[in-house]
Amino acid sequence: MSHNTWLHRLVRIGVIPLVNTPVTPNQITTLRLLTGVACAALFALGPAWHLYAALLFVVSMLLDRADGVLARITGKTTPWGHRYDLFSDGFSNALVFIGIGVGLRDSALGLWSIPMGFLAGLAVAMILWLVVKVERLEGQRAAELGNLAGFDPDDAMLVVPLAVILGWAKALLMAAAIGAPAFAIFMGLHFRSKLRNPSS
Repeated sequence: MSHNTWLHRLVRIGVIPLVNTPVTPNQITTLRLLTGVACAALFALGPAWHLYAALLFVVSMLLDRADGVLARITGKTTPWGHRYDLFSDGFSNALVFIGIGVGLRDSALGLWSIPMGFLAGLAVAMILWLVVKVERLEGQRAAELGNLAGFDPDDAMLVVPLAVILGWAKALLMAAAIGAPAFAIFMGLHFRSKLRNPSS
């Protein structure tokens, strides 16, 4: 994930007051993980909770940007912190799709929503695994795709709360069940040369 996007610039405004406080980047990462798990649980409770889950997911995404911004501003970047951030991001995003799938079990999708959610979630986990593997072979940030006009591929996750708020949760789940595995395949193909012939 790039660290110079519009979301990072927005979050920086709120992070700057934390620079000379005891708050650490890893504490923010932990809060990101907890809010990610909590919003997945809210999604799993069903549509009546989806608005709250969507709003909490936005907070969780902002926290995901905030930990890295604080680490870079304060010079507290560490390899372990970077890996913890990646894990928290991937785990939270994977759980969100699983939660949406479970929560839509009584919708027109029926029980098919559950395996669809798991498919999307597992694809997100696979993308995380690819990123970690590439970075282990090539070094930190070797798996970055860069950003386009200030938007990172990971910013596409903002579609989740937007779609849910607009009442498009079922369409979102169907798109994620196709799109997330497709993106995982793209990532695998994109980095296949690095995986086969690591520079190290």
